[in-house]
Amino acid sequence: MKNGLSRFTFYTQKIEMLLDKAGKEKNPAMWLFINNTRTPFFMLEGLAKIYAGMHNAKKFGKLKEHFKLIEDGLGQIDYYQWLSEAFAVNKQIPEGCRQIVEEQLEQKAKQLNEVLADKGWLSGDNKRLKKTANKLDEIDWLKSDKEVEAISDFYNESVAAITRFVAGTDYHFDNIEEDVHELRRKLRWLSIYPQALQGVVQYAPDIKAAAHLKKYLTEEIITSPYNKLPAAGSNTSFLLVRKNYFLALSWVIAELGNIKDEGLLLTGLCEAIKQSSACSEEEALAKAYTLLGRKQRKMQTILDDAEAITRTFFKERNLQYLVAKTTSSR
Repeated sequence: MKNGLSRFTFYTQKIEMLLDKAGKEKNPAMWLFINNTRTPFFMLEGLAKIYAGMHNAKKFGKLKEHFKLIEDGLGQIDYYQWLSEAFAVNKQIPEGCRQIVEEQLEQKAKQLNEVLADKGWLSGDNKRLKKTANKLDEIDWLKSDKEVEAISDFYNESVAAITRFVAGTDYHFDNIEEDVHELRRKLRWLSIYPQALQGVVQYAPDIKAAAHLKKYLTEEIITSPYNKLPAAGSNTSFLLVRKNYFLALSWVIAELGNIKDEGLLLTGLCEAIKQSSACSEEEALAKAYTLLGRKQRKMQTILDDAEAITRTFFKERNLQYLVAKTTSSR
């Protein structure tokens, strides 16, 4: 089996087992969410993005949309489940707001169940997965060395696209979802791709970290299991990344994630307040600050924090030094 095909098959087999079990459940969507099915769908979406960008845009683009539809649905469940848990530990939040979030959670699960059924993910004969397997079998997969060169080009272009996105903001963020969360999504793909590629991406030989990187190399980041790359396995050609820059990327993703969560909690509560009572955006925001307590930062402060972190990281040109080179063991 070609390496490219085996990468997809590795995750489709995981999903097949999960879907078989979910199909026997009363609420398949929630069962899939609880059992972390979002991760293999993330990996398949990542692989499809890579191969659409370097191989066959039409075929892999369609596969990406199928994977993304389910991943997005699980992401919506994740968001409202997270909000529900956050509201539950704050006794100041009114019951009406909690009820709104519970209803949204139920609705998102219902919507995903409909998609799973309509698109053939839960059919007894594994209709959707069989279609996926047939499309993958039709691909004229690249040889290992050519494939890794193409992966390198795609990865570098992804870095360039993120740099352009940030330059377009001029380090000024107005919206937690459209600016901070969107930037974090783009950066996160750079850390997901190496996991999805199952050994193609390896660390270049260690060199002493540049002085400006040391602030990112915390114990938590260095020891994080997410920063341990998959073993080389049967791969013979590799894309090498500089470890200290990859760890710096991980730190920024984590920090923007914390900031994003703080902002989304605030906006999620505002939305629940507006839906459960007749009030304006400004009134809802003021009430949300009161309910979340004195430690809750103002939205502008949250956005300013994200801007400062982003400005420092990108002014240092850290992403530009992320990729070292491609190499072959043959």
